[in-house]
Amino acid sequence: MNHLLPNLEGYHLMLASRSPRRRALLEELGLKVSVLDPVETDESFPPGLDGADTARFIALQKAKANNGMINSNDLVITADTIVFKEGKVLGKPKDRADAIAMLKHLSGGTHQVYTAVCLNSLKHARCFVARTDVTFSLLSEAEIIWYVDTYQPYDKAGAYGVQEWIGFVAVERIEGSYYNVMGL
Repeated sequence: MNHLLPNLEGYHLMLASRSPRRRALLEELGLKVSVLDPVETDESFPPGLDGADTARFIALQKAKANNGMINSNDLVITADTIVFKEGKVLGKPKDRADAIAMLKHLSGGTHQVYTAVCLNSLKHARCFVARTDVTFSLLSEAEIIWYVDTYQPYDKAGAYGVQEWIGFVAVERIEGSYYNVMGL
């Protein structure tokens, strides 16, 4: 029996995200989720935040932007995932060149993936953050270009989806939750 379900009785779960991966993960948990077209949110953040605080800040901004959508029995889920390496936040790439640069930066090293999730109702708000360390093998420039041109990972933090080709060939080790790297 799913121990989450009794805690969610009486709530209408709404995911304020366009991510098909987040929706699929929630449904795999046995949760019935409606997708709420999220209010566009500025994903900039104050300088000097670490990875966890950056993800939390952006997820909270998304939660605040969607607060006007909440009815008495709604529970709205917002989330943000970032990739963090050597003090640098890697969000979604702006374009092909940015995606290639991000993957070159990640190649042959370890980075952190942070996902912040906010749960909002009219009565309560709660945010939490998960961290996963991901180690990439050294990728050739040709492999990086092929991946970017084939998968076009412009909607993914760090310019990669761990569930795609790059996850099979580049990821040497994951310390933490695989599902966190997928974005929830």
